[in-house]
Amino acid sequence: MPASRLHLVRHGEVFNPQGVLYERIEGFELSDLGHEMAEAAAKELFGQGRNIKGLIVSPLIRAQQSAAPIAKQFGLKPDLDERVIEPWNKFKGIKLERAAFLKRPSLILNLTNPKLPSWGEPYNEVAARMETAALEAWDSVDGGDVVIVSHQLPIWMLHRSTAGLELPHSPKSRRCSLSSITSFEVVDGKLTEIQYSEPGLAHASNAVDGGAV
Repeated sequence: MPASRLHLVRHGEVFNPQGVLYERIEGFELSDLGHEMAEAAAKELFGQGRNIKGLIVSPLIRAQQSAAPIAKQFGLKPDLDERVIEPWNKFKGIKLERAAFLKRPSLILNLTNPKLPSWGEPYNEVAARMETAALEAWDSVDGGDVVIVSHQLPIWMLHRSTAGLELPHSPKSRRCSLSSITSFEVVDGKLTEIQYSEPGLAHASNAVDGGAV
């Protein structure tokens, strides 16, 4: 039999004092608070009484660090999967504020098509790779649950695509906080979201969530 449930876990707070869009740039690790948030996500899964049998992780260091408490809690070895990585973005390494566009007016040329979007990996491609990875994860174990540690936009694209929603959206509307858990089951052959929780919420008042694409 396949998995019982899939849990999409977002990484914790990243140490990003300059407030840049960190995309896939190497070296952006969790802050001290981010490690606490990751621990909270692991404890939440354990507290739900879930039998976690598989752990799939984005290769970026912030995701691997966020997966470490889950691996320890359930005695698992993480499997890295490029398909659940952060989307690429033309604004990587830039602090997205008005001054950046005044200094480099050519950046505005990347804003021509927000529905694609023109500044980064197309939404439909992100949704497609996430759904493929999720369905393979569902079939990767013989019972029990699988955790996928990923990033805000990929998780949000999976949420919107499986719910039949249009993929273009305002980033401000994303319901995918740091160390949140978005859980799915396969119902009638389709991925269906069944639960959302925010174990990192207790730390949220002190957290900075400003570098996601």
